[in-house]
Amino acid sequence: MNNSSLLSWEAGTRAETILEVDFPELSVFSSEYLSFASPYTPEALTSVISIAQTAVSNRTSDSTQLWGASSSAGDPTSLGVVVLLANRTHSSDDSTQYAQAAQEQLELILTGTPRIENGLAAGAISHRTDSVALWSDFMYMTPPFLAYYGAITNNVTLILEAYNQISLYRSALFSPSASLWQHIYCPGAYSAAYNNFNDSGHWATGNGWAAAGMLRVLATMKNSPQASQFHSQQNDLSEWITEIHAGMANVLPASGVFNNYVDIANGTRVPSIEHAWNFPDASGTALFAGTVYRHVTLSNPANYTKIVEAAETARNALYAKNGSTHFDGEGWLMPVVDPHVFAQAGNHSDEAQSFVLQLENSWQAWLGASAGTSLASGGVDNANTGVGSDIGTNSSGGGRQGGLVIATPTAVVVVLGALVMLST
Repeated sequence: MNNSSLLSWEAGTRAETILEVDFPELSVFSSEYLSFASPYTPEALTSVISIAQTAVSNRTSDSTQLWGASSSAGDPTSLGVVVLLANRTHSSDDSTQYAQAAQEQLELILTGTPRIENGLAAGAISHRTDSVALWSDFMYMTPPFLAYYGAITNNVTLILEAYNQISLYRSALFSPSASLWQHIYCPGAYSAAYNNFNDSGHWATGNGWAAAGMLRVLATMKNSPQASQFHSQQNDLSEWITEIHAGMANVLPASGVFNNYVDIANGTRVPSIEHAWNFPDASGTALFAGTVYRHVTLSNPANYTKIVEAAETARNALYAKNGSTHFDGEGWLMPVVDPHVFAQAGNHSDEAQSFVLQLENSWQAWLGASAGTSLASGGVDNANTGVGSDIGTNSSGGGRQGGLVIATPTAVVVVLGALVMLST
């Protein structure tokens, strides 16, 4: 699948995944991410820079949104990090105006987007351009962009705004009784035309988006020179990630695969969405498990044994029978929610492919960390998880283009198939 066929958040998620897997030193999860001495040539970074180029070139004359005009205010900001990175690493003959595009996207989300004006979550930036609505998806899109922009420009106020937006969104979307986030909060009157509606359901991918976005902001803070100024914020973010992980772990089915709305039985009606019926979703499952491993590696939070066990159950389920249960012959994860219709089952999902690669990458990092090693020794047999534990890179051309290679024969097809769809 080429970049031009993607919607903005799919391209942004793809770009972040390529960074984490193929160019980890440039990802915010690396302590070296702010180094301006990139170990990669612009040619090696083509898979990333090409996404940034498309994000800038697709802008329209009537909008400063990356990737082109959209009714979503938050989704285009998912491309902000890769555009800023391209500004640092592009070749001298690339005339793309990355810095200007990133700045204009920043100004639009901060000053040209509706906000909640009073009451609950006052000051929260809307995920929509045409109305005020808070979606959990926003967590992965906008706060990481704000934090990264602040980190590379030494703008503490901007980093704090990333945290502030997370806090405001949590005040509106977190359900304490379930320890999960609802999907959408809309303070205005119902309007299908303007996506003005509430979804109080606990959507699997939405909770994954929230945890993953907070992890990226946490890592941006922790691995920045300003880290000492954000102790309390880092503690809050870690606690808020833990809330979601605990809530998700409590409702993981015996199958190891979450339902699309995690605390509603498979095949039953979803009360918060008209004419919607629940179904299993491997996409949100992969995102959950990947964020658990990443959080343990990044922060080593307390009391995570049961949460890690849930992540291991989920990961093992996805890779059962060498991946033949949850991947088709071309490497697509299944079953998955339709990435464009959140209450409907889909066929192929580009974001799901990204989530699988993030899962495998963060699992490997967890195995290599001291915290992961001690937890894994408590009963996880890597030889029986459905995938091999020997991971390498498949080199080609000017840089690492192949990414993760899993030793089990069938799984080689699965993960390389996912990477081919991700990178081409």
